[in-house]
Amino acid sequence: MPTGRLAPSPTGSQHVGNARTYLIAWLAARAAGGSVRLRIEDIDVWRNRPAAAEQAVDDLRWLGLDFDGEPVTQSRNLPQHEAALEELKRLELVYPCTCSRSDIASAASAPHAEHEAPTYPGTCARRTAADADRLDRPFAWRFRVSDSPAFVDDFLGEVRVDLAQAGGDFVVWRSFRVPAYQLAVAVDDAAAGVTQVVRGDDLVSSTPRQLLLYRALGLTPPTFAHVPLVVGEDGRRLAKRHGDTRVAALRAAGVRPEALVGLLAWSCGWLDRPEPVTPRDLLPRFTFATIPKSPFVLTAAMVKNLMPS
Repeated sequence: MPTGRLAPSPTGSQHVGNARTYLIAWLAARAAGGSVRLRIEDIDVWRNRPAAAEQAVDDLRWLGLDFDGEPVTQSRNLPQHEAALEELKRLELVYPCTCSRSDIASAASAPHAEHEAPTYPGTCARRTAADADRLDRPFAWRFRVSDSPAFVDDFLGEVRVDLAQAGGDFVVWRSFRVPAYQLAVAVDDAAAGVTQVVRGDDLVSSTPRQLLLYRALGLTPPTFAHVPLVVGEDGRRLAKRHGDTRVAALRAAGVRPEALVGLLAWSCGWLDRPEPVTPRDLLPRFTFATIPKSPFVLTAAMVKNLMPS
């Protein structure tokens, strides 16, 4: 039986797009008789907002998405992150990088995708781990990308991402002395026994990076499913320009959770029309096969229809 996870970030409020991905992730695990863990991804300490973590937990419970055990706060796993970094240093799979974002951007020779930074030109790649002791300015740790592991996605099928063209050597430890997303997520999922990861398709290129880390650290990777995002009527990911789509705002406006879950279930092809339903009602209907491959367009009319009369 799978062990899935929900991993909200307290850098802002959870919106309808987050809710859709959480619903799919929850159903993927529960429909197979599995468990669900909850991790608050708070390593971006300078971006965290007061009370956002508690609000995220309240949003999940309001939606009817339960979880097993107590919530885990990612920042408390720092010793495990540090141990993983030390192992990567020992293996000479990482090197200290003093390049700034502007340095990398100015050296980039080709445009990059919306969700990708410019490809790292390898300016600091000749350094060894020991060279960090001689540096007199801030530096990050970059992982040496040797190949681009393909993987079979539970939603997308076989996926191949050329990491040499999609960012190159990537940061695993920031100059702020905190782990970067790729390392923290891989270490935390392995520590929690997570065997199934369902997340937005904007993170597809993260998976081969994390597979490299799993392999380097001798960890067993989970399966992955990357599902389409929710976008506004202009085709762009949800933001303030699309109105207030925060789950907390819908709750405050008197929207019933069953109404929102029903809309999301319809968007995934599990219902013929939007109608009130609970996540548990959807367990026998869950399948990845009916979820459209394109993003779900959330219209103002759909949000209005959620509101109590």
